[in-house]
This record gives sequence, C-alpha cells and structure tokens, in this order.
Amino acid sequence: MPDTWAKRAPLTGIVAVVLLIASFAIGSDTPEFDASGREVIDFYVDNEGAQFAASLLEALAALFLLFFAGTLRSALRRSEGGTGGLSAIALAGGIVQAVGLLSFAGFSFTLADVGDKLEPGAAQALNALDGDFFFMIAVGTAALLLAAGVSMLRSGAFPKWLAWIAIVLGVLSVTPAGFFVFLAYGIWV
Repeated sequence: MPDTWAKRAPLTGIVAVVLLIASFAIGSDTPEFDASGREVIDFYVDNEGAQFAASLLEALAALFLLFFAGTLRSALRRSEGGTGGLSAIALAGGIVQAVGLLSFAGFSFTLADVGDKLEPGAAQALNALDGDFFFMIAVGTAALLLAAGVSMLRSGAFPKWLAWIAIVLGVLSVTPAGFFVFLAYGIWV
C-alpha cells in the first residue's frame, strides 16, 4: 500500500488544479471589487447555489494542494540533503497558498450564505476582499516555486527545464503578471 500511495501522491496536484478550474468555471463573473453593496447582495442571492458549490470546490482544491505540497516536499527533501531548508520553504509556500484559497472560499461562501442579511457596506467590503485578497496566494506561489526550483537545480533530481520554469514563475508571481503566472503554475503542477 505505501508504494501505491508514493506513486499516486503527486496526482493530488492535478486534482487540486482540476478542482480549482471547476471552482472558477462555476463561480466566475462575481461582481467587480467596486460594485455597490446592493449589486453584490443581489448577485449572491441570485447565485447562491453556484457560489456555494464554487466555494466548496475551492476548499477541496486547497486540501489537495496541501497534499501535493507535502508530496513535493518529500521528493525535494530526499534529493536535497543537508537540513532540507528549501523543501521546507516549498511546503510552507503551499500552506500559505492553501490559506489564501480558503480565504477566497470563505469570503464567497459567507456572501452566498448570509448576503441577504448583510448591510450593503458589509457586503461591499467582503466582495472587495474576495476580489483583491491575493497577496497570500502570490507570496505562497513565489515561495513554493522559488524554493522548489532552486532545490531542483541544486540536486539535479528533476529536469533542469522544470526547475528554471519554477524559478521564472516564482519571480513573476509577485508582479502584476501574477494572475497569469498562477494559471501557468497550474500547468507546472
């Protein structure tokens, strides 16, 4: 059984990406961050079921991302040697990403669950957070990719091209191109 898990564990990253894509597909077209409170409330009341589903899929994606990050850490640690600092940073980056995804899921779920009970200003504030609360995901992505990329280069246990892609994406993830980098990160995973 352990050998089976070791062979299949990297697939948790693919599951996370698929769940995240499904979440985006179901829950997209939310109000812009500057929408009025009334527009936000109306949207979430009218789209309650889709937003619940999208939030739950995003939360599940975060769970599978944690398993992927743990699996990546193990693979990096085996080849890294020494204290395993880079593999630990990669794992920490995955944890930060998961917390960011769970935050987004929580904002959307809250708006769908109690949107009709919120004051317009509160709904507008939650919607703004749901639209712009990306720093955790950007920093988590940067930490995971940079640490994994450097570890891969040092150990030679992974293809060099994969390491260089990780490093380039890691650097770009904290720039204005971050959203597009996050999409490319899904392919890297």
